[in-house]
Amino acid sequence: MALSGAELRPGTLYLIPNLLGETSIDASLPRQVTQITARLTHFLVEDEKSARRLIKQLNPSTDLRSLSMERLNEHTKREALETLIAPLSRGHDIGIISEAGCPAIADPGSDVVRLAHSRGARVVPLVGPCSMILALMASGMNGQRWRFVGYLPVEGLERKSEIEDLDRIANNTCETQIAMETPYRNQKLLNDLLSWCRPQTQLCVAQGLTTEDEWITTASIAEWRATAHELRKVPTLFLIGRC
Repeated sequence: MALSGAELRPGTLYLIPNLLGETSIDASLPRQVTQITARLTHFLVEDEKSARRLIKQLNPSTDLRSLSMERLNEHTKREALETLIAPLSRGHDIGIISEAGCPAIADPGSDVVRLAHSRGARVVPLVGPCSMILALMASGMNGQRWRFVGYLPVEGLERKSEIEDLDRIANNTCETQIAMETPYRNQKLLNDLLSWCRPQTQLCVAQGLTTEDEWITTASIAEWRATAHELRKVPTLFLIGRC
């Protein structure tokens, strides 16, 4: 629908990637991210501390006190979303920043993106690190058919059943299964995968992606069982595959 001269065009919603860990800006983010972030004054952020740190790293001269920064996380109520994107309807651009990685990918943001589309706003995803894609690239597993399952059940039969289901799907369909865990439970998940997956199943563990201590290893469950591994308590992805 054409806009009249007096009608204000909605702003643009930018999806701004954050670093995955302790690494330099130049190693993970292209110049475009710096240039766009420098001119934004409205942000929706998962975590204020990490967002402020990223903005300051991108543009050291930024006056953080001049920015409008609203919280957007898993606790944000749907009825609050209209208020959060209100600046778009006034012609302001908004940036969404997750605590790590890309907004709306295993992180908050998709509800706001969908609402922005419904309001006719332009949505622009900016290039940056996505841990799932990086881990899949380095795993040697099927990159054409894969599924991110997020966090697994913490305890009991439900956890065992979920792991056995992922193992069955990976072996029967060659679809790579990608899971994540809270860092302090990394070792427990590794132990459970080694207990409940088939010996021939391939397992990739990807720790500290993009950081100096990055560690990525793929081997069969049988091979993992033959060697002791003590995982660090850092962000980690676990990939289960067969082909």
